[in-house]
Formats: sequence, C-alpha cells, structure tokens
Amino acid sequence: MKIISYAKVNIFLKIVGTRNNYHELISRFVIVKNLFDTIEFKKKESNNKTFNLIGNFSCQTKSNTIYKAYKALLNYTKEKRIEEFFETHDVVVNKHIPEFAGLGGGSSNAASFLLLTNKVLSLGLDKETLSSIGSSIGADVSFFIYETNSANVSGIGEIVEEFKEESIDIETFTPKIACDTTKVYQQFRKEYLSQIEPKLAEELLPLSSRDILANYDSITLNDLFAPSLDLEPKLKEYQKDSWFFSGSGSSFFRIR
Repeated sequence: MKIISYAKVNIFLKIVGTRNNYHELISRFVIVKNLFDTIEFKKKESNNKTFNLIGNFSCQTKSNTIYKAYKALLNYTKEKRIEEFFETHDVVVNKHIPEFAGLGGGSSNAASFLLLTNKVLSLGLDKETLSSIGSSIGADVSFFIYETNSANVSGIGEIVEEFKEESIDIETFTPKIACDTTKVYQQFRKEYLSQIEPKLAEELLPLSSRDILANYDSITLNDLFAPSLDLEPKLKEYQKDSWFFSGSGSSFFRIR
C-alpha cells in the first residue's frame, strides 16, 4: 500500500509568543498538490530484521523523522505487532520534496508514515491521538495528520483548524541554500522577538490565502524571513515580486 506525502507552504507565519524553548505561532498552512513524496511498505528480500528505510535522505536512519515516528508510535501503543511488521517490511520513500527547504517534507513524511501504519495494521488510532504522537516529532506533523488542504495553525503547531477556501495552484522554487530551522528560530529570538505583532496575525486568520498574498509582502507575512536573511544573505538574490518565503526557508512560492 502506498501513501502520498505532500509538501506545504506557509501563506503567513507570525510568531506571537514563546513557551519555554518553543515559539508560539499563528500561521496558514496550504498543501502543495504538485510536490510530494510517496511512502510504501514492501516485503523485505533479506533476513535483516532491523527497521530499514530506503530513500534518498541526507541523514542517518535514526535521525530521520520517519524512524522517530516509528519509535514514538511503538512507545505510545506498546504494540509488539508494529515491531514485528517492520522486521519483515522495508519503508520505501520516493523523495521529491527538497530537504531544509521550509516545505515540511520531514514532517509530512512522519505524518504519512503514522497514517499508513495505522491503516495497514488496523491500529484504530484517531487523528487526535496520531497528532499527539506526531507533535513529539515536529511542530508541523499535526497539520499533515489532519489531511486538510488549508488550515490555520497555532500554539506550537498542535492546534490545527481547517480553513475552507478555493484550491490554489502553487509553484515553488528552492535555491541551493540549506536553512537550519533551529538556528533561524534562535536568530529570531535574539534579534526580533521584541517586534512581534500578534494583532496582525489575528487580522490575517479570516482572510483567504489569495487575498493575503495580494495585499502583503513576504517580509511582513513571514517572521522567519528576516532572521533567515541574516544567516543566509544570498537569499536576497531570490527575493522577487510576487514570490513569498515559506517557513524557515529556503523555498519561495507563488500562485500560478
């Protein structure tokens, strides 16, 4: 069985506060229908019983969000049959979403793995439970668990409210620049935390994604753009009219 693991963009991303080492945000997430990975489980051809992840990743398996999702699911359910299933099946990922790009590829993969495992093994876990498991892996995982095309996301990413709007065709561009999300947030907290505008975030929530992009610029919409520029000045070369910055970067997007 195969599942599609979509990319996302942040139409806007506003930091509205902090919670210990985390940042509280208000954001609009929108699925990118034309950019996705696929994940499937295939019977192993070898007798190696260790968790095996096949795909073009830049990290070791134990650092991968899919493996973290596997361990989190095991820890929550205590289901021996999950472990037994992946002793005899490979996790095969056909990668197309760029890494370190602000498109949520890692979070999407983790969510898709949880959804597919829940279905294949008939675990019977509802989306709230899967979201709770996923939130321990990454802030964006919950959005992908709920499988909505568009949503307002708040808290530290765990509050997902579907936003019903007309589907939009999104084009993405990712320069060969890898933005470190942790460092971007650290730079934001150091240089920009005092400038947060919760009021603007609240004003954006009821607006359609098209209206937001038509009336605001990329720096205003994404609080992580300025700190990303601080850390990766070459991003300035790709800042063009009608293109917007997604997440902590380095991807830009526009409506086609």
